[in-house]
Amino acid sequence: MMSFAIDSLGALWMWGNCPQQTDDGEFCIAATSAPLPVWDFHGHTVVKVACGNEHVVAAVSAGETYTGGDLVCYSWGNNNHGQLGLGDKESRSRPVLISEFGEGSSWEVYEIACGAWHTAVLTNKKSFDQDLESRCWTFGIGDNGQLGHGTTATICSPQPVDGLPTGSFLISLDCGLFHTAVVSSDGEVWCWGMERGLGLCPDASFSGMDAGDALYPIRVQSPETNGFKFLGPVQVACGAAHTVLVAGDGYRMWAWGRGRSGVLGRDQTTDSYTPCVVMWPPLDENFQEIHGDQAQASTSRANDRTSTELELKLSAASEELQFLRSKLTLMERYANILHISIFRKPMDERTLPRSLQESAVFDIRKEFENILDSSDTDELARLEMFYRSMLSGVKDKLLKRKVQVMVQECIVSLSAGRQTPRGQ
Repeated sequence: MMSFAIDSLGALWMWGNCPQQTDDGEFCIAATSAPLPVWDFHGHTVVKVACGNEHVVAAVSAGETYTGGDLVCYSWGNNNHGQLGLGDKESRSRPVLISEFGEGSSWEVYEIACGAWHTAVLTNKKSFDQDLESRCWTFGIGDNGQLGHGTTATICSPQPVDGLPTGSFLISLDCGLFHTAVVSSDGEVWCWGMERGLGLCPDASFSGMDAGDALYPIRVQSPETNGFKFLGPVQVACGAAHTVLVAGDGYRMWAWGRGRSGVLGRDQTTDSYTPCVVMWPPLDENFQEIHGDQAQASTSRANDRTSTELELKLSAASEELQFLRSKLTLMERYANILHISIFRKPMDERTLPRSLQESAVFDIRKEFENILDSSDTDELARLEMFYRSMLSGVKDKLLKRKVQVMVQECIVSLSAGRQTPRGQ
């Protein structure tokens, strides 16, 4: 029941039922109807954020800007199950650094996810003198095996999930309410937690022979290869009680778990204990056959070039847009200051002089005529003030005399041109 967003400058915003602090400094969950900035990260770049029921985890740059490979992990919110990974069950109203994933740690964070009351983090080894090694860490409530440590114990500090192979590089991670899923670059998918890792909470029951919660990671079998590897894995994502895998380099989606409301995308509402193809994208089934490997390679290279050119153009356009926005802001400030100095009030489109609205040119003669016709004494007084202020700024006596003569001639001309003098 809360939302977080990261803006283009790397600042974090929150709204909804968010962790906050009372006037007495105590932790509370309070409703915020409009986005508020999380000032604790001012001067740093927030790269990722994840929410549980009442707790938040954020991956933030160690320095001012994110240069890649320098993320540290913060958590705050409700900690009644140790889901903040801070070694205790004390709730926090403001972000606190998780020491295992701090700047001095040998592990660097690159992915985070939150379940209802548990948290999962992906890291890789910082050392460059050995093979790339990734680890999945979990902490929080473990009643349904969602931590993957082989028990149902609650853990208050990050611990690695030992049931995952150390030789695989994990590219994606997500949590349901009571289950967790990860996918490797090789296309292997592991799930663990409620109902054999399917997350079928709370009104469904796994009917297979191995019914029960998965306390260790279970590899998900791929119907596509009749093995345990999905081709072209991209990302895994979890709903409350179901899981979706994007594979086939983005052209295939697989889903499994609870099927209520048709969330599995297979035109049914029944549960699925094995991955089923989501009816997306609407491509020909023989898509891969129609586009041969050679054509795909050629298209890929062309797309790469086009993508690079497009990125360069978008970058240049973005810089130009930012420049124009700064110029526009400066011009708006200048116009407002100028308007106040002349008309003695802030600029408002509804009260702009008529001649300025009609032709974008301020016609002083026409404005004098309009004021005289309407007998607007306030406007006359304002113009007189402007006239006197203008004269006081003219230092040359001859020029000041010429201005006075010109204004007098203008007033005489306007008076002579009026058909019926008012007030007679």
